[in-house]
Amino acid sequence: MTLHLPTLLLTVVYVLVLLGLLMLHAWWRSDRESTLGYMAGTLLVAAAGMLLGSLRGIGIDTLSIVLGNMLLQLSGGLGWTASRVFAGRPACRPGIMAGALLWGLLCLWPLFLASLPLRVAVSNLLVILYTGLGAWELWRARAVLTVSIAPALVLLVLHCAFYSLRLLLDRGESIGQHWSESGASFMAWLVLEAFLFANGIAFVIHAMVRERAEQRYRTVAYRDPLTDIGNRRAFTAGSESLLARCAAEGRPAALLLCDLDHFKRLNDTHGHAAGDAALIAFGRLLALSIRQQDVCGRIGGEEFACLLPGADETVALQVAERLRLACSELLLESGARISVSIGIASTEQAGYDLSRLLALGDQALYRAKANGRNRIECFAD
Repeated sequence: MTLHLPTLLLTVVYVLVLLGLLMLHAWWRSDRESTLGYMAGTLLVAAAGMLLGSLRGIGIDTLSIVLGNMLLQLSGGLGWTASRVFAGRPACRPGIMAGALLWGLLCLWPLFLASLPLRVAVSNLLVILYTGLGAWELWRARAVLTVSIAPALVLLVLHCAFYSLRLLLDRGESIGQHWSESGASFMAWLVLEAFLFANGIAFVIHAMVRERAEQRYRTVAYRDPLTDIGNRRAFTAGSESLLARCAAEGRPAALLLCDLDHFKRLNDTHGHAAGDAALIAFGRLLALSIRQQDVCGRIGGEEFACLLPGADETVALQVAERLRLACSELLLESGARISVSIGIASTEQAGYDLSRLLALGDQALYRAKANGRNRIECFAD
C-alpha cells in the first residue's frame, strides 16, 4: 500500500477544518450546546496545529515545532473538555491550557528543542493523557448518562492504544523527514489514524448530543408542566404497553379515574393560584401513592388517571381509599381543603382496551359525583 504523506496531510487538514465548521454550525443551531462548541474548537485548533507543524524545511522549523505542537496539545485539552462538559462537569481552563503551556516551557530548554526522540515521547504522553482523561470522564458518568457512550469510549481507547504503540516504536520520526517521501512510513500511518479518529469522534459526539437532546424533548413532551407527572400522551402510551403485557400474561389490571371535587368553586373562591396548588399537591400525592410498575398521569383539567397492572377490583379499591383519605387530609396554603371522587374500572368488565377502560371508569366516576362526591364507585354492569 502506498500512502503519500503530503496528500494525506492536506486531506486531514481540509477534513478537520470542514468538520470543525460543521460542528460550529451545529453548536450555533443547538442553543450553544457547550459540548459541540468545545469539539468544534478541538477540530479547528488541531487543523491549525497540523498545518503549522507541516511547514518545516522552509526556514520556520522552530516556530513550527513550538507553536504547531502547542496548538495540537491545546486541541487535546479541548477534546478532553468536550467529554467533561458532556458528562455534566464544568470546564477546567487550567487543564485545557496545561499541555500547551508545558510544551512551550519545555521548548525553552535547548536540549528538549534539539532532541526529536524526546519531543516525540512527550507529545505522545500528552496525547495519551488527554485522550485517557476524556474516556475517564465518560466512563465515570456512565450511571447518569442516558445515551450510549460505548462508541466514543471505543474510539478514545483505540486512539490511546495507537499512541501507546507509537511511544514504544517511534524513536523520532518527524513530518519534515518524510515530506517528500511516498512510502508507507509510520508518520503516514499516524496521519491516517488522525484522519479516521477525527471523523469518528466528531460523528459520535454529535450523535450523543443529538440523542440526549431528543430524550430531553421527549421528556418535556410527555410531562405535565404544572404537576410534573405524566400527561395524557404519556399515560396513554404507558397504559397501552402495560395492558398489552397484562393481556399476554393473563393478568388483570384496574383503572382509577380521579377528579377533584368542586374545582371551579376553589378557583372562584381562592383564586387560580390555589387551584394550581391543589393540582400540584394531588399530582405529588398520586405519584407517591402508586407502585413503581403503575402508570399515572394528569389527563386533562382536574382529572387524573392511574393504571394498576396485576390489580383486581379489591386491590384497586384499597389503593383508591388510601388516595381518597390522603387527599382529604391535604391543607393548602390558602387554607382550603380538597377532596377527590374516584371511579374504578377493571379488565374483567372492559377487557384490555384502554379506551373501553376509560369509558367505564368515566361512568363510575360520574356515579361517584352524583352520589355526593368524596367517594369511590366501581363500574357495575
